[in-house]
Amino acid sequence: MTAPQLLAAAKVLLARSAVVSGWRAVAVAVLARQALETSIDDLWRREAPGVEEAARHTQLLCLPCFADEAISELAGSTWVSLSGACHVRAYDLAPSADELSRWLADTETVVAGLAETA
Repeated sequence: MTAPQLLAAAKVLLARSAVVSGWRAVAVAVLARQALETSIDDLWRREAPGVEEAARHTQLLCLPCFADEAISELAGSTWVSLSGACHVRAYDLAPSADELSRWLADTETVVAGLAETA
């Protein structure tokens, strides 16, 4: 699936319920993170083939050399937030609908910004 398709699926899942908790919140976060990672991998395939094989932290550190600094910073902070939401422990609270909405908007901004990088 493409990054926009993954984002669309996450938005549909988020919109289906007034209360987002438990597995639904994690599913939205996973879809958003997959969209973010897909767009980063697409950038590497275009600009620096092979970098998509590196660890994600390494990729995020290299990102400002290939993309806008603000987009790179937003990509890193959003990825960290989404990763935390994807790995919920029994004692953690699921992310709120507001948090998920903000992360989806940030992911959409990053996906669009990275698509423009060529």
